[in-house]
Amino acid sequence: MLGRLLHTFATRLGIALLNFAVVLLTARFLGAAGRGQVSLFITDVSLLLLFSGLLGGSSLIYLGARRNPWQLLLPAAAWATVVSVLGTAAVWLWRQPGPTYTAHLLGITWLQAAFSIVTLLLLARRREPAFHWLNLGQAAVLAGGLWAGLALLAERSIAAYWWASYPAYALPLLLALELLLRATPAAPAAASWRETLRELARHSRGAHLSNILSFLNYRLGYYFVAAWAGTGAVGVLSVGTALAEAIWLIPRSAAQVQYLDLVHSADPQAGARATARTARLALLATAAAVLLLVLLPTWALAGIFGPEFGAARPIIGLLAPGTLAISLSIVLSSYFAGLAQYRVNNLAQLTGIALTLLAGAVLIPRYGARGAALATTASYLASALFLVLRFRRATQLPLRELLPRWQDLRRWRRPS
Repeated sequence: MLGRLLHTFATRLGIALLNFAVVLLTARFLGAAGRGQVSLFITDVSLLLLFSGLLGGSSLIYLGARRNPWQLLLPAAAWATVVSVLGTAAVWLWRQPGPTYTAHLLGITWLQAAFSIVTLLLLARRREPAFHWLNLGQAAVLAGGLWAGLALLAERSIAAYWWASYPAYALPLLLALELLLRATPAAPAAASWRETLRELARHSRGAHLSNILSFLNYRLGYYFVAAWAGTGAVGVLSVGTALAEAIWLIPRSAAQVQYLDLVHSADPQAGARATARTARLALLATAAAVLLLVLLPTWALAGIFGPEFGAARPIIGLLAPGTLAISLSIVLSSYFAGLAQYRVNNLAQLTGIALTLLAGAVLIPRYGARGAALATTASYLASALFLVLRFRRATQLPLRELLPRWQDLRRWRRPS
């Protein structure tokens, strides 16, 4: 398992560094207001992608291991098209962003949705290296294209991000389709289209509702800050959030490996023990990364991103406890998802959203971006506590099984 985990972590680290380059480029060339505009666009895309996952999403991994993936691809892609069109229209009616913004929102959302669908089906067939390299390549093309637009072509607007996004998703999508065809040649369906569609919808609703609720936990603050403090404050908040969330690659790497093992396992109790070990290791590594991030000085942030972004330093400190808590949430939620017990994850996210709304309404109007960071941390802590208690109830493992142990490092050196 250690080899797979290290490969997953290394790839996600590369993606995180490339995403960091995107944050850095937009901050340096566009300033806080321009960075805020890009962050809101990315948030709009992410919101629509969540709804496209209501007939697909992470459930494609669960079902792709059991069904003909071509039967899953077509309905998922058709639903993504419907969501892209209707969702873009809804954003236009809600925020009135203008026709150019709206057109790019439609095109980029659809490309991202299609890319996600195909790569998740590859991952379901246990093509982990292909999945990692495709996502790494996508991030590299986006960062490179953005640099060309901002630095070489001197396009100092959000348009540079738009035009870099098209090749960044279209080229890996074509390659992913070819790899999926090689991995699973078209074959007679093992189940009827109606049966497959019904099962896809059933699993997706439960699995992806949790992702929608997670998004609300993670990004509601952006919209509140934009309304009460302006896009400049969103830009500063987004930099602090991006740095804190970069640490999530540690628990997400561990959770991805653990989830794949769970969906192919017939022993839930062994999966519970393995999940506890994974959670301990993720918590220990996350704590070390959070400590290093908190020690980052204000002058370093201002020097890297620009003078406006020194204000992100206190935001990072306020997000630190929540970042640590979310490492547990990510791993434990993968356990319940691997057993198709989506209701537990949904309840955890609803708990967090309740605190996001309550704390955000009180803190953001008064403290702006810092209030949003405080509200986010309160939300993450509440969700993590809920999942820890439910994991203990479901597995009968004592809470001390989730506390880090140095002995776990020796165990993870054993081959899987």
